[in-house]
Amino acid sequence: MDVANEAEVEAGIAKVIETFGALDVLVSNAGIQIVEPLVDFEFAKWKKLLAIHLDGAFLTTRAALRQMYKQNSGSIIYMGSIHSKEASVLKAPYVTAKHGLIGLSRVVAKEGAAHGVRSNVICPGFVRTPLVEKQIPEQAKALGITEQEVIKNVMLKETVDGQFTTVEDIAETALFFAAFPSNALTGQSLVVTHGWFME
Repeated sequence: MDVANEAEVEAGIAKVIETFGALDVLVSNAGIQIVEPLVDFEFAKWKKLLAIHLDGAFLTTRAALRQMYKQNSGSIIYMGSIHSKEASVLKAPYVTAKHGLIGLSRVVAKEGAAHGVRSNVICPGFVRTPLVEKQIPEQAKALGITEQEVIKNVMLKETVDGQFTTVEDIAETALFFAAFPSNALTGQSLVVTHGWFME
């Protein structure tokens, strides 16, 4: 579904409930990246990125909560980023959106608690997905350095071991949040970055 399209989201969530009879976990994971200096950033591109990251998170959350409240249970997991905690050059709307997800998650945690719904945010470092693969040449061009230098000196420079976070690392974290048995763990954000950011 197009997560920024209200009708598609409502229909998609309804289909899930019709098919499975319940909705236990929502992982809000849709996202894009556009790398440009803020001074040159087109407003239309800004709005597009925020629509997918934030409008999409809002629309899918709202639709999921309606079912989760009926069940009196559920776990909502947002895919944040290290950029939910930090900032990088060339990524103004992405950083803005990822910071926003922490705020949304905290509100959902407070409102959802009385209905058995928890909400948390995973904050990965660089995961070598198609989104990141696309950024490597873009950043190399924008920064005037090689692609290998982007990987070593930009993306993985602050990690403890020079390694990308893996999809499996993130899946394990999502499973941990999804399976947690109580409101003891809600409204939190967990950084998964090979030590790039520590708190």
